[in-house]
Amino acid sequence: MIQAIVFLPLLGFLIAGIFGRLIGPRPSELVTTALLIAAAVMSWMVFLDVAVGHNHGYAPVLANWMTVGKLNVDWALRVDTLTAVMLVVVNTVSSLVHLYSIGYMHEDAHRQRFFAYLSLFTFAMLMLVTADNLVQMFFGWEGVGLASYLLIGFWYQKPSANAAAMKAFVVNRVGDFGFALGIFLVFQLTQSLNFNEVFAAIPGLEGRIIHVFGLDVDALELAAFLLFIGAMGKSAQFFLHTWLPDAMEGPTPVSALIHAATMVTAGVFMVARLSPIFEYAPNALQFVTLIGAITAFFAATVGLVQNDIKRVIAYSTCSQLGYMFVAEGVGAYSLGVFHLFTHAFFKALLFLGAGSVIHAMHHEQDMRHMGGLRKDIPFTFAMMTIGTLALTGFPYTAGYFSKDGIIEAAFTVGAHQTPAMIGFVSTVVAAGLTSFYSWRLVFMTFFGHRAGHGVSEAHAHDAKAHDAHDHHAHGGASGHGHGHDEAHHAPHESPLVMLIPLAVLSLGALAAGIVFEPYFAGHAYDEFWKGAIYTSEHNHVLHMMHEIPHWVGFAPTAAMILGFLLSLYMYVLKPGSAKKLADTFPGLYKFLLNKWYFDELYDALFVRPAFAIGRFFWKGGDGAVIDGLGPDGVAARVVDGARIAVRLQTGFIYHYAFAMLIGVAAVVTWFIAGGMR
Repeated sequence: MIQAIVFLPLLGFLIAGIFGRLIGPRPSELVTTALLIAAAVMSWMVFLDVAVGHNHGYAPVLANWMTVGKLNVDWALRVDTLTAVMLVVVNTVSSLVHLYSIGYMHEDAHRQRFFAYLSLFTFAMLMLVTADNLVQMFFGWEGVGLASYLLIGFWYQKPSANAAAMKAFVVNRVGDFGFALGIFLVFQLTQSLNFNEVFAAIPGLEGRIIHVFGLDVDALELAAFLLFIGAMGKSAQFFLHTWLPDAMEGPTPVSALIHAATMVTAGVFMVARLSPIFEYAPNALQFVTLIGAITAFFAATVGLVQNDIKRVIAYSTCSQLGYMFVAEGVGAYSLGVFHLFTHAFFKALLFLGAGSVIHAMHHEQDMRHMGGLRKDIPFTFAMMTIGTLALTGFPYTAGYFSKDGIIEAAFTVGAHQTPAMIGFVSTVVAAGLTSFYSWRLVFMTFFGHRAGHGVSEAHAHDAKAHDAHDHHAHGGASGHGHGHDEAHHAPHESPLVMLIPLAVLSLGALAAGIVFEPYFAGHAYDEFWKGAIYTSEHNHVLHMMHEIPHWVGFAPTAAMILGFLLSLYMYVLKPGSAKKLADTFPGLYKFLLNKWYFDELYDALFVRPAFAIGRFFWKGGDGAVIDGLGPDGVAARVVDGARIAVRLQTGFIYHYAFAMLIGVAAVVTWFIAGGMR
């Protein structure tokens, strides 16, 4: 069954990618979606068997991949509780995104290619989560990076989409370089890359010192640090986060797939999978906590002032990933994975709900041009409200159990660790900020009034600058559905094929927490995880969480209520107060609106110097030196010589006679001078 789960998406990619033009767009959509739904159903069966049931997992070997000296790598599919959780998350969300895309992308002229890319992305992610060794994990890791590049830049006619795709690819390569170095170091220390063999060897390496760049460092600390650098890139943590908001240039279903359940959670999964290594690297774990805490706060502050509906949700994703790393940094790995699990449902719900709003507004994404939509698209409004409740941690929704558990775990460990206490304070503050910007999105989109009760003609004409389909897909600005003729049509509810995924995800957003909390972090913890993640220290954290003061458990709820009330006041009860506040503090507003100026800083520190160095070697090295002294230089001297020789050929007889006399005089002089010697 596990082989079918992994390779059905690959089969869909091959069918849609190779035969898509032959069979047409509709069969490509149906085949890839049907295969993903089948994989999702089987994933739930594996989850019930391995995680909830009594099966302790298995790892069938498909083939020997490579054997080079001591390096022996098998292609095996590791199935345990952690894998089962990820299979459910990846295939459930991916199948719903496939189904949703049938409606959302119905006007696009390249649907076969789009669905092929979706299936390829899913296959790469499945290869990552079923990996039984670090080489196979790296293969899936890079495959996800490639597929995300293709999906973000799907509308390649848009320069902004191309730039965003390249930015995601380059920034992720920075993190992947650290990940690769970590893999090399693990092999050097253990002489293996198979998880079971590596984990068995780790306790014997505790305290081992290696010499690096003139320094003596703890080997496991360095390995864990390098591995986490990879997680920082893939999961868009502070310093390597800049690609995430730009990835909104891809179609909205891509945003849901990448930012909800798959690519960005790969780093969280990797740290949980390698938890036996991280547990022997306490300093690296504190670094994980600190980065997670900073990311949770940073992304939440930026989300406060964004006006693009998708960018608000993207920064929310970045912030929630910070929560997950705080959990893993304090040793509560299961809580980090639990939040990954619940977050997938409500964040996919919010992204697909945003896509429904964009569809209703004829591809307008600026929330300042929305308003009053709750009457026009009531079902989408209800779904977005459910997603917002879950994201903000409203009591007994999915986010309430997982997010509040992380905050309590951070406080528990914070009594002994400064980074953990920073994580506690940061996540509580971020909870209030999350509530504010989440309800701000709801109020700006669904309440109040929009100017002209429709999308202006200028914005309709400029739709491609947002999330519109490309010119060829629409047949031009006035073709096929969203041109000037429809610019003033009333917003409309999305088709059923787009609403069904919203309804399914809303069930997860409401019930995933209360149903699965006993398994992930409650009384059924041991029977559920069965050793799939490091547990001894973690169980201690879970036990200590029951002894914390009551106010700690109420703090995130109080912050959530405060954020809601503040947003209600500023955007519903007293509209315009937000603008007055921005005008009062213009410097702070611009600082947040420009995302702490990270893009500008990186442009000054890395991009411009890189271009300058490249230009120097191009113009000075390659152009002036290599070509100047080499092929171009030799050719130029030959041309100069030919030009001089041509001047001697004047065509006048007296010129030639004069030259002959000069020659005779030179010869006579030579012989006379020689004879005198």
